[in-house]
Amino acid sequence: MRMIRKYLLFNLAYALLFIMVLVSGYKQYSLLNYGLIPCITLALLVFFCLTTRLSGRFHQRLFTGLVFALTGSTLFLLRGYDPSYFSYGLIAFLVCHLFYIGAFYLDFRSAQELDKKGARIAIFSSAITFTAFYFYLRPHLGTLRLPVLACIFIVALLIMMAAFRNQRVNQLSFRLILAGVLFFIGADAILAHAYFINSFRASDLLISAVYMIAQYLIIMGGAERKLIRPLTAD
Repeated sequence: MRMIRKYLLFNLAYALLFIMVLVSGYKQYSLLNYGLIPCITLALLVFFCLTTRLSGRFHQRLFTGLVFALTGSTLFLLRGYDPSYFSYGLIAFLVCHLFYIGAFYLDFRSAQELDKKGARIAIFSSAITFTAFYFYLRPHLGTLRLPVLACIFIVALLIMMAAFRNQRVNQLSFRLILAGVLFFIGADAILAHAYFINSFRASDLLISAVYMIAQYLIIMGGAERKLIRPLTAD
């Protein structure tokens, strides 16, 4: 609640955009929906830049990742004109993941000796979960098995790095970003299921909703982030 009050104006604007995206998608107002979806990421970019002033490498990497997320979501919108834009959008989102991983690594590096038990749990649970998901998708992948395996590895690394921030940053930032990454992975999983196995009627709407929640939580966690053991210029 404190965080909502702290950024009240932005939170109200973001909630309005969130509702408008979902309503325009549900009502199939395509042009309005296409115009609103990039505005979600643009709003987060402006908010994050003004709030943090991009004062260190962590904020700069998170900001750059968000720029690639904006690129990816825009390319996804263009896939109706050319199916190859879908692949380019996936590449942009993978680059977004890599920049997020790089940002989270800075926090992990600040005190690598901490929370080794938590790190082992994160590695083990990620290995089991993402291996199972790959084998769930595998019969439907055809020639894309290797690229999808690489994508799943990057996503697994994303959740592990988010988990590795525990005890290295304040709990608010840790929880917000970890929750955001879990939502992000949820959006990726729904997208993979819809694209490779079976699309369902509300899949695009559900992906949009989960994705908007994910990015909001990650960016809020980045804005509220405080290193427990600060490193210079991070």
